[in-house]
Amino acid sequence: MKNKLIGFFEKSQPFFDRLGSSAYLQVISSAMMGTLGVIFVGSIAVLLAVLPSTVSALSFLAAYSPMFLKINNITIGAMSLYVVVLISYQLVKRLEPEEDGISASIISLLCFLIITPLDTTTDGVTAIPATWLGAQGVFSAMIVGLVSARLYLEIKRRNLTIKMPASVPPMVSNIFASLVPTILIAILFIMINWLFSITSYGSMNQFIYSIIQGPLQGIGGNITAMIVISLICQLLWFFGIHGTNVTMPVVQALWMAMDAENLTALAAGNPLPNITGYAFFSIITWGGTSLGLVLLMLRAKSKQYREVGKIGLVPILFGIGEPVVFGTPLVLNFKLAIPLITNNSICLLISYICIKLGIVSVFSGVAPVFGMPIGLYAAFQGSVSIIVLHLILQFIIGPLLWYPWFKRLDKETYEQEQLLESAGK
Repeated sequence: MKNKLIGFFEKSQPFFDRLGSSAYLQVISSAMMGTLGVIFVGSIAVLLAVLPSTVSALSFLAAYSPMFLKINNITIGAMSLYVVVLISYQLVKRLEPEEDGISASIISLLCFLIITPLDTTTDGVTAIPATWLGAQGVFSAMIVGLVSARLYLEIKRRNLTIKMPASVPPMVSNIFASLVPTILIAILFIMINWLFSITSYGSMNQFIYSIIQGPLQGIGGNITAMIVISLICQLLWFFGIHGTNVTMPVVQALWMAMDAENLTALAAGNPLPNITGYAFFSIITWGGTSLGLVLLMLRAKSKQYREVGKIGLVPILFGIGEPVVFGTPLVLNFKLAIPLITNNSICLLISYICIKLGIVSVFSGVAPVFGMPIGLYAAFQGSVSIIVLHLILQFIIGPLLWYPWFKRLDKETYEQEQLLESAGK
């Protein structure tokens, strides 16, 4: 049975490698990761705006709330603008590294603004509704970024550009080279915008949110889907395939958009709409719950595992589990397969139930920053109950989930070490 499973995943590995290295998925993932700095700044601004009303020691910050909310509006509230620029730039540079990614980014930003409907305020001022610049416009931004970048490359490949003499400086030459692509792509999106304006949806943004983004958040953002993703990710890790690289590009954009919705609601003083999201998944599955295994190793009878525990302790306190994964090893280790594959999913389910029952606060959606130490990684969600949950999962639940499986393996390894020592005497 083991050989059949190994053989199946060996045959499947090329497929997973292709999926994980897909240019489009990698570009989406890279672009979303590229927004983390912006989102983190906006997240902190939201916390500083809302905490004075609940933490008396921070009441002096209340006077600065308008400034913090402004920062939120130009970061999280404008998330789609950053996404469309980053996606088009990343795609051009990935497919044609020598091409001008900046020009492609400007074109994609123009096209996104073309399809974004305008509105009029009560004072008669024409303005862009913030609705489509934030989380609700993320999928539109992704599609516009990918399509406009591909069109830009295709037009350049067909030499539909204005070529300047070699004596003209490159900066000027690039401007004229991008002029025809800009005009052609803009005309296309003007037509697309007009077509959607005469439908019941009114705009492309509304259509994509209603038909694609909204339903996907309902399907891919629920706890069942998150557990399935976790199981697939860990199963791939078990067979030596980088599960995170395969699964995250598929769901990361969706989950980060859900976090942005939570932060927007938090800034507005409304209930947080999403229990799950990228922050929820990252914090609950922090380090792959490997800290529990490291703690057990430190008290192991086997010298081998005590040494692995010592080596892996400091890295795992910062969420880095590779020393444990490859030092144990956990890859193709059938004796530890069940906890490796299922522990993250069990922790996700426990956490979801605790939040659903009101025992733990809903995660605010602050962008998690990789490399932060245990506890602090969860602290930015703005609730003591989330920090406590994080610590309980890592120091209590994690070791309990690993214990029966590791205890048996430790005993077997210790007995083998004793036999080797006896044979060496």
